[in-house]
Amino acid sequence: MRIALFQMTAGVDPEANARALVHAAEEARAGGADMLFTPEMSGCVDQNRERSARVIVPEEQDPVLSAMQDAARRTGLWVHLGSLALSDPQSGKRLNRGFLIDDRGAIRARYDKMHLFDVDLPSGETWRESNSYVAGDQAVAAQTPWGRLGLAICYDLRFPDLFRALSNAGADIISVPAAFTVPTGEAHWHVLLRARAIESAAFVVATAQTGQHEDGRATFGHSLVIDPWGTVLLDAGRAPGLYFVDLPLARLDDVRARIPVLRHRKPIGEVMLV
Repeated sequence: MRIALFQMTAGVDPEANARALVHAAEEARAGGADMLFTPEMSGCVDQNRERSARVIVPEEQDPVLSAMQDAARRTGLWVHLGSLALSDPQSGKRLNRGFLIDDRGAIRARYDKMHLFDVDLPSGETWRESNSYVAGDQAVAAQTPWGRLGLAICYDLRFPDLFRALSNAGADIISVPAAFTVPTGEAHWHVLLRARAIESAAFVVATAQTGQHEDGRATFGHSLVIDPWGTVLLDAGRAPGLYFVDLPLARLDDVRARIPVLRHRKPIGEVMLV
């Protein structure tokens, strides 16, 4: 399986981001990729809630989603659109939703980010995703021609129970699109992603936003592809661009036979306090 990762520096204009994403899809297909992976918030990165409210719309009206469905249909490429910010009429808040789109342009799976990033960082940065977003409540793994793809988004990375659930459901590849901050990326990005790949006995594909964004925020980059043994197959560094990796899928059976953690797992009940 050949995959392409589009490491981008998304701006505040969804139409401009859509053009960049469509171009990446065309280049990915021309480069022989079977599937394109894009970052969290592929359609718009904007901390200004008043300005972003003018372009964040319900799923059925989102121009980035429709553009990528059309690109997938035209090119015959599968696309994991890492996530889009969408308005949710039910809650009155926003959704951080990822999409798996097949080679006919059909949406095969949707995943709403379950864990919201509400933190005060030592650098002075403060994030309160729950002020604007409603959390998802359902883990999702979808079948593809190359195996089962488990879906996670950014801060989900810090919650191994989600990855355990995905690997228990048969995930061969787990995608972790992200817009990691620079301080947390420098401290934890590589080690957490390698740990999730090893304990899940699965490939991990983590496509990231990178660099200085139009709204003033900075993201860490370093899109990674990691095999089930924990070997880093790609580290994209900080430069935006399209990166290709060939996934040796036979590695799954090899690693799972050598260290059969999936077969050895046991359900854990309450902890005995002594």
